[in-house]
Amino acid sequence: MVLGGTARADDATIDWARGVITAGGVGIADRHAPSPAAARGPARRAAEDAARKRLAAALPALPLATGGTLRAKLSDPQVEARVARAVADAIAVEAEPETDGSWRVVMAVPLEAVRQAVAGPRPLERDDGAGPAIVIVEGAAGKPAVGWKIGALAAPTLWVKDVPAWAKDARRIKAKSSHRGTIELAEPVGGASTLFVVIAKP
Repeated sequence: MVLGGTARADDATIDWARGVITAGGVGIADRHAPSPAAARGPARRAAEDAARKRLAAALPALPLATGGTLRAKLSDPQVEARVARAVADAIAVEAEPETDGSWRVVMAVPLEAVRQAVAGPRPLERDDGAGPAIVIVEGAAGKPAVGWKIGALAAPTLWVKDVPAWAKDARRIKAKSSHRGTIELAEPVGGASTLFVVIAKP
């Protein structure tokens, strides 16, 4: 598994800044098809299936914020089923047709889908959308992983080196500590629907 970069047909890539794990797949055109156009549909499906298989093989190695990897959680049939659903629902983020009807694709599973697969369905609270949409967390000592909590909040996170342009106006707050899967903030802010963009210490 590769951290960062672009997914090839023979690997899986985690992009913590975008919040996705991706994998590539190739679908070879049927040489017996009457035309490249007729071969494209089955080849595209084969390429997507190949990418999903690579995603399914790579996901168990994802690190968890509380320690260990996703593999340990897959012994729970409900978690296993939710992770399988996340793979089945993978999104095509790149697709390149070849002149002979073959396809090369890159499929992505959101890391947030994996977090929710482990944690289970989140109940909708009355004040669910009350907090800011985005909060920048500065100086967190932890490493990128699935399932970090922000204080008591089980909220989505991205891990970046620099603040992305789309979040430049978001509120910033210092991390007080990072321990056992929880990042404590200098003051509580945000809600379960807030996206926390974490700038990790170098």
